[in-house]
Order: sequence, then structure tokens, then C-alpha cells
Amino acid sequence: MTGKNKRLSSLWLGAVSGLALLAQPALAQDKAGPASVKPYDPSWGFNMAGMDTAIKPGNNFFLYANGTYLKNIVIPPDRSSFGPFVILAETARERVQSILRDARKNPSADPKTTEEKLGAYYSTFLDTARADKLGASPLKTDLETIRNEHDAASLARIFAAAQSGFHFSPFMLMINADDKDPTHYALMLHQADLGLPDRDYYLKPEFASKKKAYQAYVDRILTLTGWANPSVNAGKVVAFETKLAEAQWSRTALRDPVKTYNPMTVDELAKRVPGIDWTAYLVAAGIPSDNIGARRIVVGEPSALAGMAKVIVEADPAVVKAWLAFHLGNNAARYLSHDFVQAAFDFNDHELEGQPELPARWKQAVGRTEDAMGWAIGKIYVHRYFPPEAKARITALTQDVKAAFGRRLTHVAWMAPETRKAAERKLQNFEIQVGYPNKWRSYDGLVVKPGDLYGNGARAFAFEWKYQLGHLDKAVDRNEWFMTPQTVNAYNDPNQVEIVFPAAILQPPFFDPKGDTAVNYGGIGGVIGHEMTHSFDDQGRQYDEHGRLHQWWTPDDVKRFQALADKFGKQYDAFEVLPGTHLNGKLTMGENIADLGGLTLALDAYHASLHGKPAPVVHGLTGDQRVFLGWAQVWRQKLREDSIRKRAVTDPHSAPEARVNIPMHNIDAWYAAFGVKPGDKLYLSPEDRVKIW
Repeated sequence: MTGKNKRLSSLWLGAVSGLALLAQPALAQDKAGPASVKPYDPSWGFNMAGMDTAIKPGNNFFLYANGTYLKNIVIPPDRSSFGPFVILAETARERVQSILRDARKNPSADPKTTEEKLGAYYSTFLDTARADKLGASPLKTDLETIRNEHDAASLARIFAAAQSGFHFSPFMLMINADDKDPTHYALMLHQADLGLPDRDYYLKPEFASKKKAYQAYVDRILTLTGWANPSVNAGKVVAFETKLAEAQWSRTALRDPVKTYNPMTVDELAKRVPGIDWTAYLVAAGIPSDNIGARRIVVGEPSALAGMAKVIVEADPAVVKAWLAFHLGNNAARYLSHDFVQAAFDFNDHELEGQPELPARWKQAVGRTEDAMGWAIGKIYVHRYFPPEAKARITALTQDVKAAFGRRLTHVAWMAPETRKAAERKLQNFEIQVGYPNKWRSYDGLVVKPGDLYGNGARAFAFEWKYQLGHLDKAVDRNEWFMTPQTVNAYNDPNQVEIVFPAAILQPPFFDPKGDTAVNYGGIGGVIGHEMTHSFDDQGRQYDEHGRLHQWWTPDDVKRFQALADKFGKQYDAFEVLPGTHLNGKLTMGENIADLGGLTLALDAYHASLHGKPAPVVHGLTGDQRVFLGWAQVWRQKLREDSIRKRAVTDPHSAPEARVNIPMHNIDAWYAAFGVKPGDKLYLSPEDRVKIW
């Protein structure tokens, strides 16, 4: 299946989207659960009852602001974490459910309209009785394709089929804006994820138990698919994937946009990465065959792809087939019978994330329908839940934060004057989009068949890939978004010099139109500043005012910036999320810089909003105190231990406590606001505080 198709910097990795048959068969319940607990006080936007004032702010500000709340909330059994992000996502999902319930009120045997397709897709997913009756039979044709693989060309065609269905490929083909010419799309090739969350899970002894559990899961899926000798093959598959993992680049290395930009022709790719029939692969994926050897392709990790290709070529073909059969079953599990669904949950969610229970079927159905037709849902979502006045209010606030950034840029001491001027031009070029895109996707041509769960899923993936193929060799569409309006998140697109705030995040505790101004600046203001700062973090700074990847800073600027970034990164390296498990300051560098910059800009923008007047005291709290508390409240997140451990390896965002405490103790105003003194655990001497923006 196709993966993410864009290099984006988002607020939160765990982005959660809000997140019919003529004869009604036995269907899974689609009843929503009880209303979610509110993470804020609707009277003014901040939940003081969630504070733990027995803790000194200077010892642990995260727990001072959130301790009582975190002690009292319980992670739902169908979740690996809980807090404001999840609560808002649950609200959005319940809203999407109501949209889909309405869509299935007038079922059609041959859905044609968008509403009919939504209703049929959702209802078919709820029909668990039919899915259980079919068992593994929907896999039959795809499994036969794997069994019939016999040479490099047929293997390449299977890899290509991963772009538009449930097959698997260790290579990820994408069509994105070209980093060196962001006005046009480029064909790109990268290493793809394997079955475990990260190469460390294969290679480091601390993940040995997870690797063992993965082998048992491979065995279980191969058994369910009817593959011969599942236990023996499972061991061989995991050993084979371990060799692939050894060849792959680390997540930290993948963050370097220069090293991952390697344009070449397809003929050159064949020479540098031998063993894979790249022509067969690309043609089968839908790339035009005419003069394909001369076609330009941007390769992300040449040495990794070469190493992986060598492992594949030298492997026992029977093991490669078992490997492909497992991943087919794993990719398709959600669209099959309950035994597949349960097996996938037991490993991917329970074992790796610590989540005790499988989500209700209606929640799964909402998620999969969004995967297929998310923009159709988003158009209805915006009409129902995002009034025009909300867009206007947020748009004005984004301009306030942008103005604060402009003022701060004029005083950056470590930046050369010519670089500062270029940075100011880049800031002025920012496009800020709020709520929903300027145009909507059409789902004409997507075939949805009532009762065909597996087929609907495969056709949805194929439809999406065909849409992406339509971009090839064309000018970039600046109106295209990469998150639906019902997604609780935000992102920065470096190629378009653009920041985007979907509708679903524009509500409390991030933004409350009736709430306190300072809390709003600490919440959504910090988010806006976070996304803006991404354009100047260790990755984003390498893209100029037009979104082109090239070095527009002086060498001395780079050295001074890197010294500050390294100093900042060491604070995160020292942060222990579990005994013996630390954050990775290099992996999280971009998000850390964005957090520090975002909070700093939010405070500046709040001060500017006062227009020289003294800040009001609300509930005994000063304006600055409420800005800092507003930011802290956003990160009231509780996670299960397995999820914490996984995120420390895979998530470019730091743990919630670090996202509060570390930026805070680098900002001078925080010390004054809360009387933090030497001897407090979070105290940093002025010379140790990092100031980047």
C-alpha cells in the first residue's frame, strides 16, 4: 500500500482524523460511546482544577500545570494514549460517524453519488457477518500472484502492485513537489517501512521480546492465509527482514533533505541499484513506458536501496514469497474476517502500543471510510461544524503571530544581515491556510460495491494512486492539502512555504473564541508559531523563500545555528522517558526547535495584543502565566509504557513532559512569571538557556 507522500512537519505524529446494503444483514453496532471528558474549563478556557499546585513550577512545570488532571484521567481500553488531542479526535470521529450514518439512510445496490458511496463503504465495513463468512478467500487472487512469482520482472510487478492495493514493497514510490524546483512534481523513490516500527527493533537487544512477538505474529498471519509451513517460514521471514533493516538508513539520517535528494535517470538507478527490474516496476506502477530509461527519478537513500536489493536477490525465493504473503495478510487484515483483525490488533496495537482492547467496529469503519473518501467527508464536516466566522478569527490570530516573528527576526543576533533579510522575505512569503482547502477532491470514478469489503479497500488505494499519478510531469497544485479538515493536527509544507491548520484543531483547548486571550495565545498561538518556526528549523531552514532546497545561509550562520541546535539537543538527550530510555535529540530536533520558537512567538504576540496596556489578572494569574499554562494544558497527555518506548525510537516529537518543561526553562520570561530560582530542578543559568528565535 502507498505510504505518506509528502515531507511535512506536523504538530503531532499521532494525527487522528475525526478521525449500505439494500437488504440489511447482521451488522456490527455503530453506536457512539459516552461523551468524552473535557480537558479545559469552558468558562475561560483553562482547567485550573487539573493543576497540582503542591508541585513547584520550577521543579516540574508539566506536573504543576497538569498533575491532578493526569492523575485522574484513565486511558480508554481502546487507546494507547489519552489527552486533549485524543479527546478532540474522538469528538471529530463521532461527528464523522453522524455524517456516515446519514449517508447510509438511502442505500443503493449500485452507488453512484458521493453520499451513496460513503454509505455503502461504511455499511460494508460494519457487515462483520459477511467478512467472517468469507474468511481468507478475498486474498486468493493476490496470493496466487505471489505463488506465481518466478523472476525479477514478476517480483517487480508485485512490488509495483503495492502502490494500488494490499501487496507489499520494500520500496516506496511517490510523486511530490521537487525540492529543487517546487513548482513542478517529481517522481521519487525511497526505502519503505518494514513490519516492525523501526530498524532498532530488529537490531537492538532491548527490543528482542518485540522481535520474538513479531515472529509469532508472522506465523499467525501465514497460518490464517493458508501458507505452507508457517512456523518455519516465520523464522526465515524475520531473519530476512533483519538483513533488510541492516541495510536501511536510520530515522535520524532520513531527516537530512540534502542527503535524501539524489536525482538520476532510471537507467542510472538500474546501475546503482542492480537486481531489481526497475523498468518493469515503474511501468507496472503506471509510469509511462516511453523512453523510461531516460526518465528522471529522485532517489532518497541509494545505498540503502542497493543493500536491500542485494539481500532480496540473494534470498531463497521461497522465503521472499512467504514474506510477501505475510505482508499481504498484514496489510489487508482490517478488511478481512475477525481472526485477521484480532491478530493484527494483538501485535500492532496491543504488543507494540500496550492497548488492551480492539476499538469498536464502528470506530474502525469510520477510520477506513476516511482512508477511502476523507475529502468527501471533510466537505460535509466543514459545512456542519466549522462556521465562516471561526475561520476569520483564526486567520487574524495567525497574522498576529506572523507579525511577532517578523519583529523577532530583526533582533536575531547570531544571523548575518543578508541572511536575516532573506529570512524576512521567506516569512513574508508564508501562505497560511485555515480550516479547509480552496477546492475539494472529486470521487467520480471510485467504484464502491456493497458487500465487497476487500475489493472496496483495494479500489480505494488504486483510486488514490491514480490521482497521484495524475500529478506526474505537471505543475504543482498549490491548493492541494495533505490533511483533511477533520484531522486534529497542523502542518508546515517546506516546498510551498505554507502552514495549514485543519478545522478540527481549531477548538478548545487550542482555541476557544469565548475563552481568555492569553490562554488562546498559549494554545493555538503556540501551535501557529510552532508551524511557522518549522520553516527555520534544522530541516526547514534549508528551503528558501520559494521553497527550493539550497543553502541560502552563510557558512558562519550555519555554524552558529548548529551550535545552538546541538546545545538544545543535549537537553533532550538527557531527558529520560522511562528508566534507561532517553529521547533522541537529533531525531526530535526539528519539533523541539519549533516548540521553543512557537511558545516564544506566542508570548510575543500576546504582549503585542495588549497594545501597551497592562495584562489583566484572571483567577489570580498574570497574563504571562496564563500563556505558559495554555501551552502546558495542550500537552496533558498520558501514554502507555509500550507506546512511550516506541515513540522514543520512532516519533520526531518529544514526550509531552519534555514539550512543556524544556522549552519553558529556556525562556527568560518563564522564570519571572513563576519566580523560578537557582536550586529549582528546572533552573538553567542564563548562559545555559538556548535562544534560537
